[in-house]
Amino acid sequence: MKTQITRPEAIALLKKYNKEEFHVLHALTVEGTIRWFAEDLGYGEDVDFWGLAGLLHDVDFERYPEQHCAKAPEILAEISAEPALIHAVCSHGYGLVTDIKPEHEMEKVLYAADELTGLIGAAARMRPSGSASDMEVSSLKKKFKDKRFAAGCSRDVIRQGAEMLGWELDFLMEKTIRAMRSCEDSIREELRVK
Repeated sequence: MKTQITRPEAIALLKKYNKEEFHVLHALTVEGTIRWFAEDLGYGEDVDFWGLAGLLHDVDFERYPEQHCAKAPEILAEISAEPALIHAVCSHGYGLVTDIKPEHEMEKVLYAADELTGLIGAAARMRPSGSASDMEVSSLKKKFKDKRFAAGCSRDVIRQGAEMLGWELDFLMEKTIRAMRSCEDSIREELRVK
């Protein structure tokens, strides 16, 4: 899957519709995580496409939360996004805000990892390091079981995502922690530079 869209175009579009640093941080985190998965799963030639889907997956959420995934195609048309990218972005809301089902492995990873990156990020902020660099699956599982912790992160979506991929939950958690470790420093630097 090749894309004609450049990352600077995608960043400009993201920042046009997302002013809160938290939303930009989440987009960059999901982008970096999904790029890592592309390499890890043998889709190295599609890493840019995977990354753009991660970067833009919530492009409409801040401004249009009630129309999440419904406004995305209209917004993505501003940069002439191809149908495959629009499908990928919209499919991450499957069963919640859309009936567009994740089909490609990338879409399934995006579906599973989106919510999980939020949970890992919240758990990392509570660690002395403030990072996922020293996080273990066992400590993440304790947070996962505590329904009050990061209550906005759907455990059901994370479980369903693991099932879609045919992965054990622990395997998904381990891979996603590793993926987030791989991009933490570059994201901090990018946010610092602005």
